[in-house]
Amino acid sequence: MIKPLEGVKVIDLSNMLMAPYTTQILGDMGAEVIKIEAPAGDPVRGIGPQRNAGMGAIYLNVNRSKRSIVLDLKNPAGLQAAFDLIKDADILVYNRRPQVMARLGLSYEEVLKVNPSIIYAGLFGYGQNGPYAKKPAFDDLIQGAVAVPSLAHMADGSDPTYAPTAIVDRGVGLWAVGQIMGALFHRTKTGVGQSIDMPMFEMMASFVLADHMAGHTFEPAEGPIGYARMLNPDRRPYRTKDNYVCVMVYTDKHWRSFFKALGRDGEMESDPRFASMTTRTENIAEIYAELAELLKTRTTAEWLQLFDDADIPAMPLNTPDDLVNDPHLKAVGFFNEVDHPTEGKLRDMAVPAYWSETQPGPTRHAPCLGEHSTEILSEIGYSEEQISKMLEAGVTTQFAS
Repeated sequence: MIKPLEGVKVIDLSNMLMAPYTTQILGDMGAEVIKIEAPAGDPVRGIGPQRNAGMGAIYLNVNRSKRSIVLDLKNPAGLQAAFDLIKDADILVYNRRPQVMARLGLSYEEVLKVNPSIIYAGLFGYGQNGPYAKKPAFDDLIQGAVAVPSLAHMADGSDPTYAPTAIVDRGVGLWAVGQIMGALFHRTKTGVGQSIDMPMFEMMASFVLADHMAGHTFEPAEGPIGYARMLNPDRRPYRTKDNYVCVMVYTDKHWRSFFKALGRDGEMESDPRFASMTTRTENIAEIYAELAELLKTRTTAEWLQLFDDADIPAMPLNTPDDLVNDPHLKAVGFFNEVDHPTEGKLRDMAVPAYWSETQPGPTRHAPCLGEHSTEILSEIGYSEEQISKMLEAGVTTQFAS
């Protein structure tokens, strides 16, 4: 089956998590993704567990559907090879700071000289017109900068804490796919490529403040900053008689159905706190505290049955172990067992979207470091002699299986 981005060539000058996640999504949609790695390889290769050095679990989960070529970009021959790859590329994705790209000789201005129609997509810390422009950035730092740990503290008074998953890297990586696709569509219509800067800080600031700007949305402010419902200490999985349950009694319909299921018809109308979304938000601390106490009176299974019967959104609280054994994920084919040529059997995750005509999906296993170096160089016209000299000089390396 043809894939939606077949025929699109992507040069992946990224490492770690954020931009590799972006390019994996493009690769799953059929783009030819060539991952250029330094001789030491992508640092995330070393994050275990792993069966073989350089093939850690997180690396495997963000680098399928790509080929790997090693190029020492600080060597003129390596830089020239990179430009030779860029000449006929559609998209270049990088996550180094722009200052680093310029020092490498791969600034937008230099790339334009060899490919005027390229989409030059940068994922990095901060917009280049502000005082943070040159600062390095990582997921944890941006979480702190956009107040994620502070929101956790505001909610329950606990010490500020980072979200225990890479919400910035994954969130910005996903967002970048849409930006790149928009630029690709624009180029299809006009023939004009462009540079796109995608700063983590600004993107995540918009992500957080869309919920928590609250009263400060207005000038002058119409109330404090922060969305009260999300900052309520009882907005958490609710303890039941035997475990926990996650439930969202939210709309007028939900509350009416909930009271009816409890045999308390009419309570929504008789208690002014429940009259509307506005009054519930104003009284959310009391309402959530009462709900938390009520849910302790039955088992998780009993509550889930009641919520399902009343069409109220609810789910059990999964652990990560539960998630990888979830019956729904099994039924929809989310996990697949694949045979990796060096790593053996792996549990692979499917593309979580269902297309009627051009279904995306993995096209290649996550490559070993330099697995395709000589193959790619040959494709762009390098002779065996040229490649041999590059190998001898350490400009490139070729994985030996």
